[in-house]
Amino acid sequence: MSDSILVSYATKYGSTQEVAEAIAATLGECGLTADLRPARDVRSLDGYGAVVLGAPLIMYRWHKDALTFLSRNRKSLADRPVAIFALGPIHDKEEEWQDSQAQLDKELAKVAWLEPVSLKLFGGKFDPEKLGFIVGKLAGSEPASDIRDWEAIRSWAQELAVMFEPVVA
Repeated sequence: MSDSILVSYATKYGSTQEVAEAIAATLGECGLTADLRPARDVRSLDGYGAVVLGAPLIMYRWHKDALTFLSRNRKSLADRPVAIFALGPIHDKEEEWQDSQAQLDKELAKVAWLEPVSLKLFGGKFDPEKLGFIVGKLAGSEPASDIRDWEAIRSWAQELAVMFEPVVA
C-alpha cells in the first residue's frame, strides 16, 4: 500500500470534477496526500491505500466511466477502503433527493461485491448552456441550477480523512 489516496471521478460537464477537486484539497488540508485523476484514465491502483470515486447521475444512470472503473479495478478495490459519492438532484426537493438515492442504489446494486466505507449523495449542478443539442431539447426550458453544498462536501472529506488516516499513515 501507500500513503496516497486516489480521488477519481467521472464527469460529463465538469461539475463532478469540481467536487472531486474540493475533496482532494480538503484531504490535503487534513495532512493526507490525495491524487486527483479522471476514472477513465486510471489503469492501476498500485500506490494508493484508499480510493474515493465520484460520478454524476445522468438520465437515471451513474456515469459509465465510474462503473467501468469499478469493474476494471475490482480485485484491487477488495483490499482498500473505498468511498463513493454521486451528484444527483438539481433542485432541493425531497422527492428529487429520494429519486436520486434510489437511482444510485440501483446502479450500485450492479456492483454488489463493493462495500464502500462511506457513500454520499450530493446535490448537483445543471447548466443548460453546456448541453448538446439533443440533450438540450430533452431538458426543455429548465433553468440553470447549482445545489452543490460545498460545506457538506468539505465536511464529508474531513470525515474521510479521519477514516483513511490509519490506512495511509
